[in-house]
Amino acid sequence: MPAVLVRPAAAADLKAIGRLGALLVRMHHDLDPDRFIAATPQTEHGYGSFLGTQLDEPNIIILVAERDGEVVGYTYAGVEGTDYMSLRGPAGVLYDIVVDPAHRGQGVGRVLLDATLEALKAKGAPRVVLSTAERNESAQRLFARAGFRRTMIEMTRESGAKQ
Repeated sequence: MPAVLVRPAAAADLKAIGRLGALLVRMHHDLDPDRFIAATPQTEHGYGSFLGTQLDEPNIIILVAERDGEVVGYTYAGVEGTDYMSLRGPAGVLYDIVVDPAHRGQGVGRVLLDATLEALKAKGAPRVVLSTAERNESAQRLFARAGFRRTMIEMTRESGAKQ
């Protein structure tokens, strides 16, 4: 396998990032359609456009994994201050990590995660938090191998659900 290059995302990457973001939306929706939004024909463009607005934000990190000139994954993370809603102090927050399915199981996710953790540390993040779907066991294994521990459990109840 060719080596993976991790680098800061650029405007030229937004179409590929949008495609991967839509894949992330579809995967989560497939895991739990009551909890996660469905992708639409506009999701790729919308996701890429939104992340394009984040490229120059000083507390945001967007990295891409590139193999043979093709973007095969990305991370989106930020440094946040104290969050009383989450009962936590300042932290780096990993919002997204996604790798194209054709490149999974080849270490791309771990390389992206490690580079993102280093970038957050360089920005002064004293810790990093993330959320992962309950049924996304492969992501949970990746995070556990990187030293993450479980600290919160999100629970969801639909408004019309019976008790």
